[in-house]
Amino acid sequence: MLNIVLIEPLIPQNVGNIGRTCVGMNAKLHLIRPYGFFLNFFSNKELSRSCVDYWEKLNYQEYDSYEDFIKTNSSSNSIFLYITRYGIKKPDEIKMEKEKNIFIIFGKETTGIDKEILAKNKENTIRIPSTKDVRSLNLSNCVAILAYEYERQNNFFGLEKKEPHKPFFLNELE
Repeated sequence: MLNIVLIEPLIPQNVGNIGRTCVGMNAKLHLIRPYGFFLNFFSNKELSRSCVDYWEKLNYQEYDSYEDFIKTNSSSNSIFLYITRYGIKKPDEIKMEKEKNIFIIFGKETTGIDKEILAKNKENTIRIPSTKDVRSLNLSNCVAILAYEYERQNNFFGLEKKEPHKPFFLNELE
């Protein structure tokens, strides 16, 4: 199963966009406190606008710390992958099998994942290739890139490969 993990997210629009991506990918979202905003879909306009009306369909869990998250989710079936500009592997160099619990972990927008965590897990660090002209990519875009890599490796298992609704333009042809 695909699991997206956000350590101390700061921007509600990113969390909303990521939540929507998780619903579309059948992924679970894990949120590690503290946040840079109030996590209330109904009163946070930025969060509700970016997640649209998908929040109620989102499978998510909150944690008080990274240690709490690890303790809750560690098992022989869990693989933890850390996304960082300093990663030593590319996304396609990591095998992400749907039979495993794949946790793709992202740090906060300003500082990324703590360097001590990265040092302890360097063999599972991933870098999304980009030019030398940018220090980082947008967090919600990075989540989408890695979520689709997971789905690509698993032949989009469980996802609609064709539009389930009749295209609007076909009505005009009838």
